Amino acid sequence: MDRLTSPSTINAIKKRYNFYFNKRYGQNFLTDVNIIEKILEGSNITKEDYILEIGPGIGTLTQFLCERSAHVLAIEIDKNLMPILGETLADFSNKTIINADVLRIDISEELSKISGKQFKVIANLPYYITSEIVMTLLENKLPIESITVMVQKEVAHRMVATPGTKDYGSLSVAVQYYSRPEIITIVPKTVFIPQPKVESCVIKLNVLDNPPVKSDKDEFFKVVKASFSMRRKTLLNCLSSGLELDKEQVTEILQKSHVDPVRRGETLSLEEFATVANNYISFKSKI
Repeated sequence: MDRLTSPSTINAIKKRYNFYFNKRYGQNFLTDVNIIEKILEGSNITKEDYILEIGPGIGTLTQFLCERSAHVLAIEIDKNLMPILGETLADFSNKTIINADVLRIDISEELSKISGKQFKVIANLPYYITSEIVMTLLENKLPIESITVMVQKEVAHRMVATPGTKDYGSLSVAVQYYSRPEIITIVPKTVFIPQPKVESCVIKLNVLDNPPVKSDKDEFFKVVKASFSMRRKTLLNCLSSGLELDKEQVTEILQKSHVDPVRRGETLSLEEFATVANNYISFKSKI
């Protein structure tokens, strides 16, 4: 079986199938076996694991996944890659390949067709849609144990950012509400065909059974969204505008939460956001 990390092999496949990279799908094929090994090691895949791969491309990583797991469900949006995957994965019986947009299908249903067990997600995501796909996977309570993805380095840093840092924002809070993120490795742009314009990171999101804080989810994220709605404004101004409350009312909520009204949203921890949200809920119940 030919490995698909060689640029000459990739180019030969492109020529044989008259395949052209589609910018709309953000296609960048990995050419470095060492990076693949780091992905596999970081995701802790075993022969008992069921894998959901999003964006298999020509099957470069998929071959390794099939060798090391129980079954791989690969979802590829580009119909022009389906015959290529048929060739490159022909030696494996433990795979299911679907031509679909992962954001437009019932992922839970597709997973249940393969197994009732937990899945590990592996994905090389188009940079322009990374956050939407990740949040779809996290928010929908799917049977997913972990998500190991290749993302833009800047996005990875935002996902793992801590309060008070320049990268900390609503994405940081959302990802850390549902998972425990850790950066596996930085990936230079030189190991892709074609080369992207930015460096990448492999990041692993260890999905939590329960959120790390106790609060109504909808109200929690309503407060988070409002807090980051005006980056350089104080919480007093952001929450007054975002929650449609008088500043006196917001001040009361923040004081009960032991949060200074002049602080900014990017300084609050998840615990503090939860406290504010809970006091906001309590305040509304009295109106």
